[in-house]
Amino acid sequence: MSTQSTKLELHRSAQHDDSPSGRLPTLFLSHGSPMHSVEPGAAGRAWASLGEALGKPAAVLIASAHWETDVPMVTGNPRPETIHDFGGFPRELYEIRYPAPGAPALAARAVALLKQAGIAAGIDGCRGLDHGAWVPLRWMYPDADVPVVQLAVQPGRGTAHHVELGRALAALRDENVLIVGSGHVTHNLRDWMQQRQRPQPQTYASEFAAWLKSTLERGDTDALIRYRDLAPGAARAHPTDEHFLPLFVAWGAAGAGGRVERVVEGLENGVLSMDSYLFGERGGAAPKDAASAEAPVTA
Repeated sequence: MSTQSTKLELHRSAQHDDSPSGRLPTLFLSHGSPMHSVEPGAAGRAWASLGEALGKPAAVLIASAHWETDVPMVTGNPRPETIHDFGGFPRELYEIRYPAPGAPALAARAVALLKQAGIAAGIDGCRGLDHGAWVPLRWMYPDADVPVVQLAVQPGRGTAHHVELGRALAALRDENVLIVGSGHVTHNLRDWMQQRQRPQPQTYASEFAAWLKSTLERGDTDALIRYRDLAPGAARAHPTDEHFLPLFVAWGAAGAGGRVERVVEGLENGVLSMDSYLFGERGGAAPKDAASAEAPVTA
């Protein structure tokens, strides 16, 4: 594995109860390489800061790019196993366990909300947590004492479907459930592999990340849904959709007109954007305490 120095900018976000309604925000996290589980770098520090700033919710519902299904599914396992869904990494990664409890009652509540919205959904009582979930949560809630339910993505059903998933689940924010999407702002593994030895920033990755930031700040859901037609370099930034779809869940759950705050900014190996976002209520936000760090990021 090659290591490079990548500039990631971390912004401390406001406490969630600064919003007029006291609702939790939603998050979209670019989860990076599984190596972040042992070499956190600036991204891991950002996740830890988010956990501190937001406090411990009653539970986390996290949509991961690493669980794909035909219909929406949530985990109902009361003791989800740690899934090591990757290969070719150091042995220490396969020895990591993230023993957060599951939340079967939350899983049932999520399915009920989806069905109320006309979306057929189900519960998988056996599945554990894949690295899209446990790698960032390992730093956000290191004691593994916050119950976690994972939500699958459905690449065959498109971006608008995932916005609707988020909208249907938005009521959970009023029940002290933190809704998180875990994927990537850009995700081209072929380019990432080619860049491992001599990483060079690729224009398409930065241009796509800039387009996304602008589109989110405008609140332009229609443009987001049509990103393949409208975003620069979309086909190269996302040869397949699954790593971008969790963003639409977090965006839909946040609702229209809310605050958009980029909490991490940077590139791994010049091609994987680590940009991550907090979506919340408009108004009441504390001023940002922004810090930049030159951090080693293993990719």
